[in-house]
Amino acid sequence: MSNDDQINQLGQALFIINRHAKTALDPSSLYLLKQEALKKLLKENKAKKIGLQFSNNPRKSKQHSVVLVEIGEYLFHIPAKSEDKSNLKHLGYPDGSHHNPKPKLSLSKAKSILSNYLGWENARFSNNPNQHRQNTNSSLSSLPNSFLFYHKRKR
Repeated sequence: MSNDDQINQLGQALFIINRHAKTALDPSSLYLLKQEALKKLLKENKAKKIGLQFSNNPRKSKQHSVVLVEIGEYLFHIPAKSEDKSNLKHLGYPDGSHHNPKPKLSLSKAKSILSNYLGWENARFSNNPNQHRQNTNSSLSSLPNSFLFYHKRKR
């Protein structure tokens, strides 16, 4: 598999993980997988920070910016850090002209692709929210508060 194909496959897997996390009852393990994969992709220069955009979901009725990240043909938003605000150009509001390609990948395959990429050989993702909380509480404590707030599901 070529490097471009691998990057596109990782982009597809991230898209699937992100889409399922938005509707999951307990999305924390999916967002953790997304965050760690994005962090590694950025570190290895396989993903590129394009710029800042205003979020479509203002926090506490206050507008904030998120970072637009490109992975192959796919675009994602991640919470902006203070250094991003000084280093990246602000692109304004999302214009809606770009739509990510529709991937043909199952959730289990997407989890497998990202787990293998991260070297998480025996990673298990439970569908049982109670079992999941017991397994991932320690890993979630390492997430920055801004990440947890940004991805907190409204109830």
